[in-house]
Amino acid sequence: MKLLDWYILKRFLQTYIFVVMVIVLVVVMIDYTEKVDNFHKTNAPGNEILWDYYLNFIPYWANYISPLMVFIATVFLTSRLAARTEIIAILSSGVSFVRLLFPYTLGATVLAVLTYFMVNYVIPKANKTRIAFEIKYINDAFTYSNRNVHLKIAPNTYAYLESYNNMSNTGYKFTLERVEGNQLKQKLSADHIEWDAKKKKWSIVDYRIRDINGMRETLTPGSRIDTTLNLKPDDFSSNFNLFETLTRPELNKYIDLLKSRGSDGVETYLLEKYSRDTRPFAIIILTIIGVIMSARKSRRGVGWQVALGFILAFTYLLFFMLAKGIAESGNLNPIIAVWLPNAIFTAIGVLLYNTIPR
Repeated sequence: MKLLDWYILKRFLQTYIFVVMVIVLVVVMIDYTEKVDNFHKTNAPGNEILWDYYLNFIPYWANYISPLMVFIATVFLTSRLAARTEIIAILSSGVSFVRLLFPYTLGATVLAVLTYFMVNYVIPKANKTRIAFEIKYINDAFTYSNRNVHLKIAPNTYAYLESYNNMSNTGYKFTLERVEGNQLKQKLSADHIEWDAKKKKWSIVDYRIRDINGMRETLTPGSRIDTTLNLKPDDFSSNFNLFETLTRPELNKYIDLLKSRGSDGVETYLLEKYSRDTRPFAIIILTIIGVIMSARKSRRGVGWQVALGFILAFTYLLFFMLAKGIAESGNLNPIIAVWLPNAIFTAIGVLLYNTIPR
């Protein structure tokens, strides 16, 4: 690390922090303007608005826009250095352009590592509090409305509910089937099941158990029985932005659970998992592109280069959202969806490096 590296690295990080603070402040003001009526309508306490919501809202958005803000900060800083002919002086002194990229890449790597840690372990914990606040004070009361729910709750066990009332934690027209190979071995049918919060068990009411052994069947009726199932009331509660509240280990565990049950919507959680991996790489890729496209002194001034940087940054965001939307519909592999924007912008960076005079 030379004096020049420290100079650029310091300016790079300072510019990034400044840009993030400005954008997040704007986002907070817009969000407050949109939600102030909800706060008054639900009588949300001021301390909860500040500490539970906005204290966790700020790091969420700072991390969410981090790749774009790194790109904007890079373009802003490098274009100013180029406008003052500092880039020309650096290159004229014998420093290669690749060597000039070193402090930028180092700063981007530091931010990438920090982003990976934040998005996988810190931000999800903050989101638990923020989203709980939104469910309580902003969103309408949640009512589970799905009908004819089929769930795989064990390797050979399948559960079915005609409907579920999440207010009373009661499921109606419940069946539990044990299947070995392609043969039904046991089937439990019940009028309804109720969750016992004290026992942490389900109470099965007015049930009938059919045990099937070849051509022989045994029917066992009963009025009530308590049992433990791989099924919880949380499975029927609001899943509003649930994927944002799961740490990396929790996310992996939940994806495995959805796959074991054959549930729909697993693509959303896979996209969240893979996008957390791609975001740090996006920071490095966009930083390098920002240096390449703004290192040349422009006759149109710094403002033009910054504006061009904004356009390219939001093009990346638009492309990512488009690919993510296609993947959520099941028409594109989640891994391809989240890595495709990075791959394309890497190609753009190579093209810019080989074609733009530096």
